[in-house]
Amino acid sequence: MSLPRFILFLLLILPAIAVAATPGERPVVENIEALIALAMANNPEVKGARAHGEMLANKARQAGSLEDPMLMLKFQNMPLSNPTSFDRESMTQKVIGVSQQLPWYGKLKLRKEVAARDAESAHWIRLEKSLELIRSVKETFYQLYFTDKSLGIATRNLAILETFVNLAETRYTVGQGSQADIFKAQVEQSKVLDMRLSLEQQRKSLAIRLNTLLSRPVTTPVGSIPEITVADQPETYERLLQTAEEQRPLLKGVRAAIEKGKAAHALGKSEFYPDFNASLEYMQRQPAMGSNGDDLYSVGVTFNLPFQRERRHAALAEAESEVTMAMEELNAVRNALAGEIADLLVRMERRKRQAELYRSGIIPQAEKALEAATNGYRTGKVDFLSLLDSRMTLFSYEREYYESLAEYMMSLSQLEAAVGVTPEPISHHGHPSNIPSSSTVTLPPSGISATSVGR
Repeated sequence: MSLPRFILFLLLILPAIAVAATPGERPVVENIEALIALAMANNPEVKGARAHGEMLANKARQAGSLEDPMLMLKFQNMPLSNPTSFDRESMTQKVIGVSQQLPWYGKLKLRKEVAARDAESAHWIRLEKSLELIRSVKETFYQLYFTDKSLGIATRNLAILETFVNLAETRYTVGQGSQADIFKAQVEQSKVLDMRLSLEQQRKSLAIRLNTLLSRPVTTPVGSIPEITVADQPETYERLLQTAEEQRPLLKGVRAAIEKGKAAHALGKSEFYPDFNASLEYMQRQPAMGSNGDDLYSVGVTFNLPFQRERRHAALAEAESEVTMAMEELNAVRNALAGEIADLLVRMERRKRQAELYRSGIIPQAEKALEAATNGYRTGKVDFLSLLDSRMTLFSYEREYYESLAEYMMSLSQLEAAVGVTPEPISHHGHPSNIPSSSTVTLPPSGISATSVGR
């Protein structure tokens, strides 16, 4: 076998060798559910929102309670001429009394409802932050997936391009090739090397971002990302919109704000009625000045006079404006949500079709084109630049396939956050024959997101 043919033979088997080679120590494979659980447990924003909700819940319990009763102890009608005497004047008394503030009927309940709706709104805000956190973790996870796949493809192609350079140099040495072939192969090699350097830096940045979301040291190593597949979208637009209407925490939080405004309006109406203070006093007397010193008692009720009506009307107007504002916010969120879900479904459908097209059409065709170019180059019917172009074209298609997968899954993560729940997927697709799969993928019965198995 001649030297050029031998090198060409190495060129053909090198990708298989590169793919089959495995390190002696099995790398750590990240688990998306474990990452999400860690983020939910450690993220300070979520923990702070949880504490804020608990604070408002305790505040609501306080709002539904009566004020403490008041205890009164006093000496009454003491004579100035003998201030320590209790039997000189018949009206001198030792008094003990209690009083209790009593709001108008229904005020206490309304105050508690206003505070409870505020706590409920904070609860839904916390869940909304949790959804945003989960979406961010998943988006970073799938960006890491695409970066890792691109790095693997770039590394494999660098080895192939090195063989291409050697082949071009050998053919030029024996007079069967041109120096331009060498330069072209070296340029492509440098471009892929530059891409790999950028991808390595990008992976470091993504790892820092993921560690920040998980609230762990940014230098914590991030393992490899397992394989994913594209699942068919199981739900229609109308069904997803209905699910979002029922489950999205943001919508529930706005509805709680509306109910809070209504309760505040009802409370404002009740402020036109007075509050009461009921009191009971017991007065002990001693015989003095011809008096037998009978003990006395008194019962009384005091109440405020709600004459400041302008202030109360302003409070009513404030509550009405709060309800109007919250209702318009609800309409705005609904409009934005409808557009977001529709746009995400369109993007997901496009990426799903692209992934399927690359998997079943473009990549197999590019493989056949490379095979034909290789056979043609062996027989002298295809020049070196055409062979190199076929290899680089397949390289680009492999990256675009994984980009479509990652973009689909990121859109899916955004759809999960938009809907508020994860509908069940239907099916999933396979991988191109030339791209190895290190693990299988299954989808949970309660989610639309792909979850890696083989952990």
